[in-house]
Amino acid sequence: MVEKTYEWANGAVLEEHSRRKHKILREYFFQYLAVRCQLPQQERFRLAVIDGFAGGGRYQCGTAGSPLIFIEELKRASEAVNAHRAAQGLGLIEIECLLILNDHSRDAIEVLKRNIAPLQGDITENVRRLHLRIEYLTDTFEAGYPRMKQLLEQGRYRNVLFNLDQCGHRHVEHATLLDIMRAHPSVEIFYTFAIEALLSFLQKSNPIQLAAQLRPFGIEPAGLDVLNGAMSKHSWLGAAERLVFETFRTCAPFVSPFSINNPGGWRYWLIHFANIYRARQVYNNVLHQNSTAQAHFGRSGLNMLSYDPSHDGGALYLFDLSGRETARTQLLADIPRLISESGDVIGVGDFYEGIYNATPAHTDDVHRAIIENPDIAVITPGGGERRSASAIGFGDVLKLKRQRSFFPMFLEASSKGSEAK
Repeated sequence: MVEKTYEWANGAVLEEHSRRKHKILREYFFQYLAVRCQLPQQERFRLAVIDGFAGGGRYQCGTAGSPLIFIEELKRASEAVNAHRAAQGLGLIEIECLLILNDHSRDAIEVLKRNIAPLQGDITENVRRLHLRIEYLTDTFEAGYPRMKQLLEQGRYRNVLFNLDQCGHRHVEHATLLDIMRAHPSVEIFYTFAIEALLSFLQKSNPIQLAAQLRPFGIEPAGLDVLNGAMSKHSWLGAAERLVFETFRTCAPFVSPFSINNPGGWRYWLIHFANIYRARQVYNNVLHQNSTAQAHFGRSGLNMLSYDPSHDGGALYLFDLSGRETARTQLLADIPRLISESGDVIGVGDFYEGIYNATPAHTDDVHRAIIENPDIAVITPGGGERRSASAIGFGDVLKLKRQRSFFPMFLEASSKGSEAK
């Protein structure tokens, strides 16, 4: 696959898959800031944002690229959060952000500086509680990563977000992804790549694994030319999504292996890496606010990649109303089954930790399936029982009611063994 380069000096063309990706990035980043700045006692929030392939900042059509999106949403969130806090009688909050912008093209960085200057000037003059420091680097990402890491360590940043929107696949090493996720207490990565580049790499480095992953879906990785005609088929999306998850699942506790939804074929992947379930929870919700922007093929309840392509039909999940209805139906069966695997009770916090790497479902659909399920009771810390889906809290407990269908499976097996004797 020939990697695409952008001519920022002459104005880069914004493609549809980038437009969809940027909308998700913009909305998630605003939600990220809103969630992190909601504690009543909070007076300051510090974060670092690293854009590893920053580009020139603005496309030929005038639309903002990722560096400008980060700055615009920092301003919007700072103003919105403090307006809300003032209305609630709370103290205002200071936001301190280190923004590291890197691009291998010096021309792109020079264009970027010109595009950022008016935004930075506006913040300095008019948004007094937002403190923005920008560092520009001109290197390949891997060569520049040690300097990025040094800047983060010097500033002792705990809240870190990387945007790695590369062309192709091999501009960011697997080991670097691991290092990023392990180096900071609260870190997330947005990681973009072209699936054809990943397949080409796997064909050379691990052809046996690649063949084993694709064959159950009726796809032979004999050549990328064969795949080009299949990339718009649902079976292809299911195979590729599982392959992506298996390739990257060791990088972080929570990995979203969803493709950017493109009518011309699923060729570009936007993966979100996180260390805590809450980040994946918010990310899922943002995807539902942007239905059809990303796509999943498989199950829509829990265990989203567990379907067997030789027996199960699978379904295309576009985070839309139709998909959510299917998800709620599956969740009604999946959730009590998961609780029964723990015995008959599980804390809501442990439940969240266990499900959010394996479901595309919206939080509201999960909570609704719990409340509507006749086999489940939601017990509060005080011993009462929840009646409202919106009231379910982290400290609650999910308990199976005493129904035969969900008693431990090993008891049934033991009973059958006794009868055989």
